[in-house]
Amino acid sequence: MRALAAAPLCAAFLLTMLVGHNEAFSQEASSQTPKWEGFVIRGRAATVIPDEDADIAPIGGRVDIDQSLIPEVDISYFFTENIAAELILAVTPHDVQAAGTTLGRVDLGDTWLLPPTLLLQYHLPLKGGFKPYIGAGVNYTVFFDENAPGGTVTDIDFENTFGPAVQFGMDYPIDDHWFLNIDVKKIWINTDVEINGGAITADVDIDPWIVGAGVGYRF
Repeated sequence: MRALAAAPLCAAFLLTMLVGHNEAFSQEASSQTPKWEGFVIRGRAATVIPDEDADIAPIGGRVDIDQSLIPEVDISYFFTENIAAELILAVTPHDVQAAGTTLGRVDLGDTWLLPPTLLLQYHLPLKGGFKPYIGAGVNYTVFFDENAPGGTVTDIDFENTFGPAVQFGMDYPIDDHWFLNIDVKKIWINTDVEINGGAITADVDIDPWIVGAGVGYRF
């Protein structure tokens, strides 16, 4: 969560620099910039930063979920120059622990998340091809390959769940097809967890920020 605090500041700094560069770029190519339409694909390296909270019964305490560095792929379709829909595909592994419980610190094992996310985006109409954007939509998170550590915790089950998502980011062209991308998303993931067949239950908010950078290709 502390690493997260710097993300909006970094994005704002990059935005300021790229806007300045965009003015020079647009003087050379303002009328020749190809229109964005049809399909676009992006690939990023992304850091998943859980903003977790939990209510654990009957042992109390809080949940600690580690960060994860993952590859992320999205496919977008531009209905117009400025309106697009984006489907994001990625899987992310996490180790989970409960801290401050009546049993002390408890290892809850690990799980994988598959949170496909569909977003509707608005891309700001700036000259020179530079395109900051905002988006909002919904995700459906699937938990799989849940592994209990044994000992105190012999079984753990996470419930699949729907939740909202928002994003902001920016694309910057390298040529007529390739471009650079930075992207920040907030995904709300709330899941019910059963441990040891329901002897311990938890209402867990994972709510990760996903901060990524990469390249894209416009068809």
